Amino acid sequence: MFESIHFHSTGRKITNASDPEVLDRLRSIVGAENVVVDPTRVEPYGGDAVKEKFPPEAVVFPESTVQMVAILKLANEARFPVTARGGGVGYTGGAVPVDGGIVIGTDRMNKILEINADDLYAVTQPGITTFELQQAVEKQGLMFAPDPASYKDSFIGGNIAENAGGMRTPKYGVTKHHVLGLEVVTATGDVIRTGGKTVKNVVGFDLTGLMCGSEGMLGIITEATVKLLPMPEATATVRANFPSMEAGCKVLTKFTPLGLLPMAMEVIDKFCIAAIEELFHFGLSLEAGAILLVAVDGSTEEVERSSKIVERVIAENGGFDVIRAASREEEAKLWDVRRAISPSLMKYGTLKINEDVVVPRSKVPELVATIEQIGKKHDTFVANFGHAGDGNIHVNFVVDREDASAVARARECVAETFQLSVDLGGTISGEHGIGYVKAPYLSYAIDKPTLEIMKGIKKVFDPNGILNPGKMFV
Repeated sequence: MFESIHFHSTGRKITNASDPEVLDRLRSIVGAENVVVDPTRVEPYGGDAVKEKFPPEAVVFPESTVQMVAILKLANEARFPVTARGGGVGYTGGAVPVDGGIVIGTDRMNKILEINADDLYAVTQPGITTFELQQAVEKQGLMFAPDPASYKDSFIGGNIAENAGGMRTPKYGVTKHHVLGLEVVTATGDVIRTGGKTVKNVVGFDLTGLMCGSEGMLGIITEATVKLLPMPEATATVRANFPSMEAGCKVLTKFTPLGLLPMAMEVIDKFCIAAIEELFHFGLSLEAGAILLVAVDGSTEEVERSSKIVERVIAENGGFDVIRAASREEEAKLWDVRRAISPSLMKYGTLKINEDVVVPRSKVPELVATIEQIGKKHDTFVANFGHAGDGNIHVNFVVDREDASAVARARECVAETFQLSVDLGGTISGEHGIGYVKAPYLSYAIDKPTLEIMKGIKKVFDPNGILNPGKMFV
């Protein structure tokens, strides 16, 4: 009696999630107040930062693994799509229900279950934000290193599902480097546990690593054991202006020969500077072609030494108006500039196509210079910023949403930018994932045999294709 939904679906489906019997069973699992069907209330759960809407038929809020199991068993039986959603701040539609069905909101699964300072781990449910986890462990002198720009809004479950990066990646890596173990509910309602609470674990396949970046297509995370680190004694941030993006990015490889690995290296182009200054009035120089932010951490003595190296290297390579924060408060203000970029760019148009290509960091100068040429070639405004220290640049093509010709030109820019990134030894996404937005370009970065292996893995975990259909494989 139920329609089968396949994971290679390409269009909107009519599903059984809104069937009265199905809704009654969902209410019996989580409580009537935790099943939302009113169109005005479900509408916000149909989109993310891409600003396209695919409203679900219902939004369900479980609070336990037991409830999650029951929901997915029902979905597998009735063959309706299920899309897990955290903070909903992604840029590729990974948490958007493009085929309808239900959205599972993890908002109520928001407890930190354990913080272990002796063994340096924390156990958390998926609905806690990165910021909340960071604040909790910092009270014990510890650090959870992943630090995406959306850290106050993005949920831990979503960060793991997208393998989020952030500004501390050059030194500390991305989210997967800080996940020790997971509890996951598969599409068939089975509970699997991957990894554990130890740093070393080579028992069986690395299913923890497989889940990191799986975009909610293989299972739904209900618990995560994450690695903690001692909080560094001191940090310091240096900010400098450069005549151009290319000049600023050429500095990225200059620290390594001196034995220095900065915690963060972020670059901001002149268009971002103008937008930020107009909206927030930070006092930035509109004469600068780019801003470079470099942060270091460690002991007080080490940070002082490293900061002097950073200042010297920047000055020797064309940087000017060099500023080093004198306190944690001043340091936070320097980073506020970086976090203010995305909302500021909307001054340039009503549609911002934000891509997150990544290349080896020695290729970043060539990347940004060529992207500027691509924008000029197609008469399309482009602004660049991002995690230059790990080669991850956020490329923003901004146009009028209602101008079909401008949007088409921007799409051409996107395709050429993706190909450029691959040609430079990189790939089409560093941290945003694929979702449905980048799915048409997946073949740029992954060959057919590899793609078939991925599809096979999907089939093993989700034989009926109910989890997050319409993503990645099109």
